[in-house]
Amino acid sequence: MFLDYAELWVKAGRGGDGCLSFRREKYVPKGGPDGGDGGDGGSVILTVDPQLHTLIDYRYRSRYQAGRGEHGKGKNRHGKKGKDVVLRVPPGTVVRDVERGALLGDLTRPGQQLVVARGGRGGRGNARFATPTHRAPREFEPGQPGEERHLVLELKLIADVGLVGKPNAGKSTLLSKISAARPKIAPYPFTTLQPNLGIVRLSDLRSFVVADIPGLIEGAHQGKGLGLQFLRHIERTRILAYLIDPVDPQQGDPENTFAVLQEELRAYSPDLLGKPVVVILTKKDAWPEPDLDERLAKKLPYPLFSISALTGQGLSELVEALWKQLTELNRAEAATSCPENAESF
Repeated sequence: MFLDYAELWVKAGRGGDGCLSFRREKYVPKGGPDGGDGGDGGSVILTVDPQLHTLIDYRYRSRYQAGRGEHGKGKNRHGKKGKDVVLRVPPGTVVRDVERGALLGDLTRPGQQLVVARGGRGGRGNARFATPTHRAPREFEPGQPGEERHLVLELKLIADVGLVGKPNAGKSTLLSKISAARPKIAPYPFTTLQPNLGIVRLSDLRSFVVADIPGLIEGAHQGKGLGLQFLRHIERTRILAYLIDPVDPQQGDPENTFAVLQEELRAYSPDLLGKPVVVILTKKDAWPEPDLDERLAKKLPYPLFSISALTGQGLSELVEALWKQLTELNRAEAATSCPENAESF
């Protein structure tokens, strides 16, 4: 089951108390204070596991508490640190603090860690308070409480290409034809109830990841249909591929369909319109107007491809064009991060 939203209640461990103790040993009449420090409490840590693709682990358990630090002991023995709780999350997880409304972190890199609840500090024992003029201190510190947070985890899928379109536009069929993914396919709207990922493999060991996003309808940014629930996944994609079905009368005019999809993305996040775009006309084998792609190509300022997933027409040209565009993006990003005239230190 795919789960891209979870709420967690996490609590770090309390620090152990410092110890009040004096050395009592034969032939040592003035041993002095020897109370050790308490151990720090354990922390709650999120770590990115690239083998995970969903937050399903947190559906049935939502409360986690780290271990408490041990109290200090005599003979200057410090308490043991409390055991940390390490929670694994998939790449692309956004972590927010509900009560503060703050963004705590955006976990995207494998192995990346985020401490979401820090353990309390252990208290100092009375040996810490000894001075030349205060040789028998009876002061010690209690351990500090650990942090407690109410968290929201949101998963935003990371993909190179995101397939965007109205319900029943052929997104799942296209994904199944160009990758090994096997999403549910049926001749009715909202067949896709959760995002699907597929790896497109080309010759020379080239590959890229494609995400099939559930269909968008007008008003999706306001919660209509399934759009609001999955629009967040489009934020992670590098290229937006708009799929338009000119055959289905419920899809409407292709130009109007494209305008509606763009407006929904703009209403959700204007930054989405800054992503590279390709337009894909599906089901070419059943077009009522053979030269439809030529007419639309003159009106839309984006690369346009016409395909038929049923016959395979145009699929190889499409995936090669997407790979070429991704390669250009990689070069542009590399040039931005490492300009030629940058100074080296």
